[in-house]
Amino acid sequence: MAIKHWLEQDRPREKLLARGPGALADSELLAIFICKGPKGTNAVESARKLLELHGPLRRLMDMDANTLKKLPALGPASACKMVAALELASRHLLAQLERGDSMCDPGTAGRYFKQRLRSRPQEVFAALFLDTRNRTLAYEELFSGTIDAATVYPREVVRRALLHNAAAVIVSHNHPSGNAEPSAADRQITAQLQQALTLVGVRLLDHVVVGDGLPVSMAERGWLKPKLSFDG
Repeated sequence: MAIKHWLEQDRPREKLLARGPGALADSELLAIFICKGPKGTNAVESARKLLELHGPLRRLMDMDANTLKKLPALGPASACKMVAALELASRHLLAQLERGDSMCDPGTAGRYFKQRLRSRPQEVFAALFLDTRNRTLAYEELFSGTIDAATVYPREVVRRALLHNAAAVIVSHNHPSGNAEPSAADRQITAQLQQALTLVGVRLLDHVVVGDGLPVSMAERGWLKPKLSFDG
C-alpha cells in the first residue's frame, strides 16, 4: 500500500511533525530521504530492505555518497541528502561543544570524541587542550596508525599543551574494530601521559576510548591516579 493511503499518524513525515524524530524507526527515517520506492513498493518497505541488505544503520550511514547512490531505491539525490544531513548533524554537535562551554563531565568529552573519531578507518590519537575552566582551547590529532606505547610520545603531548597554555588535557583514541574496551597498552599510555603532564603542572582529566557503543572513560573507571575530577 502506498504511504499516502496510510493513516496520517502512521506516515513518517506526519509522525515526525507530531511526535518528533525520536518516535520514528530507522526505516521510517530513511524513508523520508527515499521519498518513494521502486514500482510496487513504498519508501518504508525500500528502507527496510536497505537496512536488511546493507545495514545496520551505522554501516549504511558510514558509506560515502558515491557508494550510496548505487544502492536500490536511492540514487544521487537521496544519497547526497543523506550524507549532507549527517554532516549537518556532525557540525551542529561540534559547534555546541566548541562554543566555549565547559567540558564539565566525561559524557560531554565522550560525545565530542565519538563524533570526531568513530568512523575513522585507522586508529587516531587526539587531544583536547583546555583552560582553567575546562573550556576548549584547541583540538589536535597528534598520532595515527597503530596506537601503542611506542607510537604515542608523551613529550609531544606536553609540548602541545604548553604551546596552547593549557591547564588541562583530555586525550582520546578510537578502536576501528568497534570494541572500546581499553587494552593494557592503553592504560600504560595513560599512566605515562599523566606522569609527564603532571611534571609541567597540566592535569590529565581523562583518556577516552571510542568504539561502536558508548565511549569508555578511564577517569570513570578510576584508572587515573590520583583520580582527577572534571570540576578541578
